[in-house]
Amino acid sequence: MDELMRSKEHVQTTKTVEDLVSSINRLCYDGSDESDFLVSSCTSGGDYDESSSRIDIVSRVKDFLRMIPRDNKKKSMEHLQIFEFCGAPEALVSLFESHIEGNKEIGEESIRLFLINPKSKTGFLPRSITNQCASIVLEFYGSLRGTAAVDDKCLYHSCRKTLISILKSIAFANRSKYFGNAEPTDFIKDLYPFFFELWSKLLEGLDLISESGLCTVSTRLRLSFASDIREFALYSFHLRRAIEDHVRSKGQSLPLSVENNFKEHPCYNIEIESLHRDVFPALLLGLVLCLYRMRRDIGDGKGIREFNHAWSYYLSIMKELNNISKLYQGAEEDFSSDIQAFQVPIGTLIAYSKRSDDNLWLLKHKDVISFYPRRYLMMLMFPEVKDDQKKLHKILIDRSHLLTESFEHIAHANPKSLRNGLSVEFKNEIATGHGVLREWLYLICQELFNPQNSLFLACPNDRRRFFPNPVLIYLFAANVDPQHLTYFRLCGRVIALALMHNIQVGIAFDRMFFLQLAEEVISLEDVRYADPCMYKSCKMILEMDVNFMDSDAMGLTFVNEIEEFGSRKIVELCPGGNTIIVNSKNREKYVDLLIQHRFVKSISRKVAYFARGFGDILYKRRHQKIFFQSVELEDLDCMLLGSDKGICVEDWKAHTCYDDYKETDDQICWFWKVVEGMSLEQQRELLFFWTSVKYLPAKGFSDLPSRLYIYKTSGSHYRMPSSHTCFFRLALPQYPSLAVMKQRLLFICQQKVGCSFGFL
Repeated sequence: MDELMRSKEHVQTTKTVEDLVSSINRLCYDGSDESDFLVSSCTSGGDYDESSSRIDIVSRVKDFLRMIPRDNKKKSMEHLQIFEFCGAPEALVSLFESHIEGNKEIGEESIRLFLINPKSKTGFLPRSITNQCASIVLEFYGSLRGTAAVDDKCLYHSCRKTLISILKSIAFANRSKYFGNAEPTDFIKDLYPFFFELWSKLLEGLDLISESGLCTVSTRLRLSFASDIREFALYSFHLRRAIEDHVRSKGQSLPLSVENNFKEHPCYNIEIESLHRDVFPALLLGLVLCLYRMRRDIGDGKGIREFNHAWSYYLSIMKELNNISKLYQGAEEDFSSDIQAFQVPIGTLIAYSKRSDDNLWLLKHKDVISFYPRRYLMMLMFPEVKDDQKKLHKILIDRSHLLTESFEHIAHANPKSLRNGLSVEFKNEIATGHGVLREWLYLICQELFNPQNSLFLACPNDRRRFFPNPVLIYLFAANVDPQHLTYFRLCGRVIALALMHNIQVGIAFDRMFFLQLAEEVISLEDVRYADPCMYKSCKMILEMDVNFMDSDAMGLTFVNEIEEFGSRKIVELCPGGNTIIVNSKNREKYVDLLIQHRFVKSISRKVAYFARGFGDILYKRRHQKIFFQSVELEDLDCMLLGSDKGICVEDWKAHTCYDDYKETDDQICWFWKVVEGMSLEQQRELLFFWTSVKYLPAKGFSDLPSRLYIYKTSGSHYRMPSSHTCFFRLALPQYPSLAVMKQRLLFICQQKVGCSFGFL
């Protein structure tokens, strides 16, 4: 630093700062000890000048700030380092804290030149230079935490707001450049007091809420509480990143083991210990007490009718506790265990949260939230469906060429266009709207996953579950389709679109396929439904008598027989596999290699294309991995298959309204009598004709976006029923008898008839 200050280009800067410090020292001298004054004056390099005035201080600070280069970050930082090294920030704080009349005002005015004006969000300095003043502002902030902060919190809060603004705008990787802390431990020590201060305020707020309830807390206090949480989260982020850097610098890994001998740990420092011992448990307890109060209020019928948005602050605190818990061994388990008893209040918080809130981290705590809150969070990964006709991706499909035309419209479309939503029409049909979209998504999914098209195979024991066909793909003819991988990308897009539009398509994934989308390792137990015969054979090999296995009676080697271009081919599972005999010592390896070859390597590219297509539709592509790692297979079943129960006719009746009919009219009584006598598949076909919904959501009819309607239509008594699927409306003629009603309804329940007949 001495060499820097003596360099020619910084001589003027150094003299300006030293003169400034000297002038401040004179103003702070109250005549009590002249020798102290002379020493400080000489040390600063200034000459005693009786004409020094308070106005000169502000002018000199401005002169220094104007000298800072605006177009060279390195040079500007050197000027600011000289300012710090000469003790100018400390001198300005001393001026502000001086008891001599007029000094406080001059000190405050000078300090504010480095700060951002909260009202205008600008200051005397350009924003880039203000960011470089980070360590100076931090010194102001730290010095003012004492007596001056009590006397006048306005300047203290301005320093705090500026520091927060700087922390928000700079990348953490550049922390040392701005704060001048070469070691992360220095930054931890500098930042921790302010973090601790905010933690204390949050505890006070939580205590007040848990004791008195949110209704008694004023709006001003709620706003202050929300601001404190945001600032706490910001400090927490930078503090945790600094701790991570500190741990890595010591050659250690996270989470830290904090046993009784933590003080002997290579990464120990008092702030890291305090974060674990004081901050984390106290804040978790405060949150738990508030959740307990919230659960009691919900049980008493309070709060749900008028959800108090101040409750949403709890999720922000939970998120920070979750982040802190990752630093210490056992803390994540403690956190999850303590909040597990509050599924109802946490589910309520999730249900009322905003799309902009970052609450996806909750998906990792699967035991804490039930299916519907999980589904809500998963749906946040998809774009919000809007009815902006100008932006909708429009497709026109010929039913007789459903797969090929859908491929052309969807597989090659710009993902951004698809994320805007779809408008689907069938050629030579006048129907439009959500009903047609629901119908198309159902039909195209059934076509894509139809085993006859060879893209997917159905599980032998559950024909609703599918996985990619391990053999090469044949479509439309006896030739291998060169675009078969693109079809898997189409499948991924279509499934994601079905989820985005909340449409059950009657398709489910086999566990083995699902785990690969989540990038998990596949074991023997995971393939038991995809290939029961192979599963049984492998189990038999693993459980076979050792002596029999080592006798080579089975004649097994490390090879696998596959089908390629219609013929059988032998493939080695490892180099030289055809010469390696399977025995009791290597049979586990054999089974594992067989599974990996049959169900992983053979479909890895197809899974990758499917995942890429799925990610095309998500709000952010990086959510693709998060989605499948966070969701349970049972959750995905509910979202794609819908209810696993049969259709309850009584529930159907309860969610149906009538227009020009009465519930007691003969036609309505006949209608429900016919429906009750139908098979489940006939009921599904009728429902599909009526609503374009063949598989009900998990909660049944109550989970549909609208109630169903039956209205009387004029005209011939022998006219067929018709429907407005977009509005869930069924037009039912006034049939003269039960027999006629039954004949008409059973006709439209024939498979395929409901796909195009009678729509208005």
